[in-house]
Amino acid sequence: MSQHEVHVNFAGRIVFVGFGSIGQGILPLILRHIGTSADRITIVSAEDAGRAEADQFGVKFVRSALTRDNYRKILEPLLKEGDFLLNLSVDVSSVALIELARERGALYLDTCIEPWAGGYTDPNATVESRSNYTMRLGALKLRNWSKNAPTAVLTHGANPGLVSHLVKQALLNIAKDTAVDPGAPSSREEWAKLAQTLGIKVIHIAERDTQVANIPKAPNEFVNTWSVDGFVSEGAQPAELGWGTHERHFPADGGRHSAGSGCAIYLNRPGASTRVRTWTPQARYFHGFLITHSEAISLADYYTVQDGDRVVYRPTTHYAYHPCDNAVLSVHEFAGRNWHLQDKKRIMMNEISQGIDELGVLLAGHRKNAYWYGSQLSIGEARKLAPFNSATSLQVTSAALAGMIWAMENPTRGVVEPDDMDFARPLGICMPYLGTVVGEYTDWTPLYQRGELFDEDLDKSDPWQFKNVRVV
Repeated sequence: MSQHEVHVNFAGRIVFVGFGSIGQGILPLILRHIGTSADRITIVSAEDAGRAEADQFGVKFVRSALTRDNYRKILEPLLKEGDFLLNLSVDVSSVALIELARERGALYLDTCIEPWAGGYTDPNATVESRSNYTMRLGALKLRNWSKNAPTAVLTHGANPGLVSHLVKQALLNIAKDTAVDPGAPSSREEWAKLAQTLGIKVIHIAERDTQVANIPKAPNEFVNTWSVDGFVSEGAQPAELGWGTHERHFPADGGRHSAGSGCAIYLNRPGASTRVRTWTPQARYFHGFLITHSEAISLADYYTVQDGDRVVYRPTTHYAYHPCDNAVLSVHEFAGRNWHLQDKKRIMMNEISQGIDELGVLLAGHRKNAYWYGSQLSIGEARKLAPFNSATSLQVTSAALAGMIWAMENPTRGVVEPDDMDFARPLGICMPYLGTVVGEYTDWTPLYQRGELFDEDLDKSDPWQFKNVRVV
């Protein structure tokens, strides 16, 4: 597909909620690939950041912070049947916006499920209520609408989002390389059965960001290559992971959920203070943060095989994220301030001098041990491909664009998650923006070079037990 191909013509208006780094990065992609015009786009943002970029394209910019009390008054005049509500905000309830879009007959997409301001940090809330598992359950209740309701795509950025499509392609690749006939899986049950047949025990969303800036992080400053507020909110949530049927050692600090399918568990500690071992082709093995993400829950749910009410197969699924070095320093300082955010925030963009974002999926436990499939995108490539993007943001913005196009082409699917979508179309739209897309097998396991210097409590009978993956 061409980097300048118009994929779909859209007659409605597009309303942005939020215009941070992802909003600024996706705007030129929308104008490039969706047949619309700048005068049919309106941006509603709580901050002035990005106003100059919007002005450059002639897009209307409305500064207004949305709250429980005012969001309907502000958004209802902007939305009518056939329009698109693109939610790239923080501290604005995704469920409230989905309901509003449904009432107005508008399509919808977000990149994560958000509560109203304070929902993640309420000191009176329980650990379970602050989890993405619970947030997801609340959003999926909206599936009770009629099946031909306007399409609302949940959590479709790079991850969650793109990675669900990478998992399906990785499964097909492994099947081919291990002489397993995958057939033509299309239903959830067929995909789950393929993962079970292949012997997939673990799915890591394994990401290493090596981008560096020519401006160092200052004291009392949080620096990142994408939304600081977004990273901080999810990093302060409890660590979460889909819990596989092969697991034999339940974490001492773990908790099970009282509602839903029970496909995931949480740890009684923030994700930004929890680390796990993982592997990517360029970085090789490293420690990443176990940051909660919706894909950790939706993948475990989607790839569940049941015999009646009994779960007979489910992989362990989680995010393993090593952000850029400036962000790691920022997280350490953030934790040292007892999880109170620094006074200054900065998103690295023009000051990035080199580095890549290596984002993919690591599927392990099968006959060839482990297989990583994903994107290796450098800052130099990202700058050539699209304005207002870093390597990190372009992986997100191209995926959000793909989700929008899929919704426009499938406008009456109701509430859908990335795993529910036909993976080939959105993956194809993203490909020109992902740099080098590679698949690589490895003999690495979490037991590699373990027990040599320290007497560790390891389960050597199965390297892919979570107790071996977790860093303690």
